[in-house]
Amino acid sequence: MKKIALVAALAATAAAPAFAQSVTLWGRINTTVESQKFGSQDRKVVVQNNSSRLGLKGSEDLGGGLKASFSLEHGLNSDTGAATGGTTFWNRASWVQLEGGFGGIRLGKWFPGSYFATADYVSNHNHDTGTSADALYATQFYTNNKVSYFTPTAGGFSAELSAAAGENATTRAFDVAVNYDMGPAHAGLGYEKKGDFTQIAIRGLYEFGPVVIGGYVQRAENTFAGVGKKDWNVWRASGMYVMGQSEFHLNFGKADKMVADDGAKQLTVGYNYNLSKRTKVYGFWTKVDNQSKGNYQTGVAGQDFSSLAAGIRHNF
Repeated sequence: MKKIALVAALAATAAAPAFAQSVTLWGRINTTVESQKFGSQDRKVVVQNNSSRLGLKGSEDLGGGLKASFSLEHGLNSDTGAATGGTTFWNRASWVQLEGGFGGIRLGKWFPGSYFATADYVSNHNHDTGTSADALYATQFYTNNKVSYFTPTAGGFSAELSAAAGENATTRAFDVAVNYDMGPAHAGLGYEKKGDFTQIAIRGLYEFGPVVIGGYVQRAENTFAGVGKKDWNVWRASGMYVMGQSEFHLNFGKADKMVADDGAKQLTVGYNYNLSKRTKVYGFWTKVDNQSKGNYQTGVAGQDFSSLAAGIRHNF
């Protein structure tokens, strides 16, 4: 009887933890109607998904300054309802984390910190999604089987150090992100290495009241069949002017040649009207201009891409 009573007491303790856990269902539906042109093909009208997603996230206060948290994130095509990751349901993120005064340890799958510290941070018009996303930024964008350490924030600085196991199926990946945020000044550094591919980028952004100016410079290196190791530069500058509920956006980027005549330029002009903190309507025009052997955005050498779009984004 004593053993039974002890087991019952332990079960009751497990069923009623001392600290409550919060779980949030959240998401974003972001869809545009676009007039797109690929190379010499006829222009076509497309209903376009812009990285819509559905997620669950939660945290638990463990006491003593410790907290456990998790995130599950599913990408979906808002124009068809189909999953963007095929049979991988949680195709954007699936991680668990333990954090405290020492920082945080995270295990699982999520997007690279180097990307968020640089390219994503300066893409203000549409969250670096859809056809107007940065087509030139060089990355392997490896997200699986990761272990990361997140430093505490001190003096505006924070960092993320990540390693991804290859599990005898691919090469290991390493990723470093450093961010600085202090008032109107923001800066970042990103480093990524996977196999022969390496990239490092630095980013700056400053808020001059209603005017926001930002940009990044990137240096990348990789090995190409028949030509060996090559390196190239990528840069992007962006600007935003806020007037009431309106935002006016302009950004331009350039990728130098990797081997020969395979670079590109990208220009995007955009306008957002914020109906609330969660909902906006917007429009943009974007164009990727490839050199004769460049295939950014199109996947076909020498073919350019352009799109004129209008859309709605709602966060919940």
